[in-house]
Amino acid sequence: MAKIKFTKNEQKKQQDALKQFQRFLPTLQLKKQQLQGEVRKSTELLEANLAAQQELLTRLEGILKFCAAEKSIAFYEEHVKVQSVTKGSANIAGINVPVFEKVEFEEIHWDLFDTDWSTDDAIKALKDAVSLREAYKVLEVQHKLLTRELRTTSQRVNLFEKVKIPECKENIRKIGIMLGDLNASAVARCKIAKRLGAERAV
Repeated sequence: MAKIKFTKNEQKKQQDALKQFQRFLPTLQLKKQQLQGEVRKSTELLEANLAAQQELLTRLEGILKFCAAEKSIAFYEEHVKVQSVTKGSANIAGINVPVFEKVEFEEIHWDLFDTDWSTDDAIKALKDAVSLREAYKVLEVQHKLLTRELRTTSQRVNLFEKVKIPECKENIRKIGIMLGDLNASAVARCKIAKRLGAERAV
C-alpha cells in the first residue's frame, strides 16, 4: 500500500479515487456476467460440435460399409481437398473474436460409371466432417479469447472490490481522524495562546 499524506489535498484525492472506482465497478461486474454467459455458450458450442463430428463419423462408417471393398478411405480423402477456409469476425462482450463461415473445397470430378452409388454420400459426409473440424478450430480460439478476457475482468473486479475500494475508504478514515486531531490540537493551542495573552495584558 502506497504511503499517504495526511492533508486535505490527499483526502480529496482519495475521495475522487473512491468515486471513480465505485463508478466503474458496476460496469466491470456487468461485463463479467456477460463474459461468463458467453464462455458458457462457447463451451456448449464446442461440445455440440464434437457430438456432431462423432455422429458424422458414425454415419460415414455406415456409408463406407456399402462402398466397394477396393476403395479405401484414402480414395475418398483424395476427393476432399480444402481450397480455403473463410472466417469473419464478431464483437462479443467488447472483444473481437473470429467466426467460422465456410470451407471451400477443390472441384474434383470422378467417373460416375466407375464409382458405386455410395461414393457421393461418402464424399459429402467427409466434406461435412472437415467443415465441422475447421469450425471447431475457430470455436477453440473464440473460447480461449473469451476465457482470457473473463479472467482479466474478474481480476479487475476483485482488485476494485477487495483492494482499491477498501483501501481508499481506510485512507479517507485515517486522514479524517488525523485532520480532526490536528484541528483539535490547533484549537487547543489557540485557546492557550489567547489565555496567555489575556494574562499578560492584566
